Amino acid sequence: MNDTNISKNLLEQKWYLIDAKHQTLGRMSTHVAKILRGKCEIKYTPNINSKVHIIIINAQDIIVTGQKKYQKKYIRHSGKPGSLKIENFANLNRRIPTKIIEHSIKGMLPKNKLGRQLFKQINIYKNEQHPHIAQKPKTITINL
Repeated sequence: MNDTNISKNLLEQKWYLIDAKHQTLGRMSTHVAKILRGKCEIKYTPNINSKVHIIIINAQDIIVTGQKKYQKKYIRHSGKPGSLKIENFANLNRRIPTKIIEHSIKGMLPKNKLGRQLFKQINIYKNEQHPHIAQKPKTITINL
């Protein structure tokens, strides 16, 4: 590859910044999944990666409606006997709030090679600081 091909590939990538502060978890996740899949673009093709990178900040300030804060369970199991771990939304949000958004978005992506590629293009951060300032991400506001 020569320098023009490398710069052309970099120009094709789009970077977006989404602030999760006071956003509803499910509604924000569906919006992010649509953008990642490329459904917001004119040339949408379901089997092609749209080369969109999304940065989500303020993951700790995401909200859920109703009593889901106390009733929603996140289950994980290592595969060893007796290692089932169950944690509710409030506890997981205190410990690792990025996992909540990751889990939500991953469930909305296709369950194949393309879905795994798309999932790698999401960067979620607990607070407002992120290391992707050089990419000059375009800020998206989600009006829900």
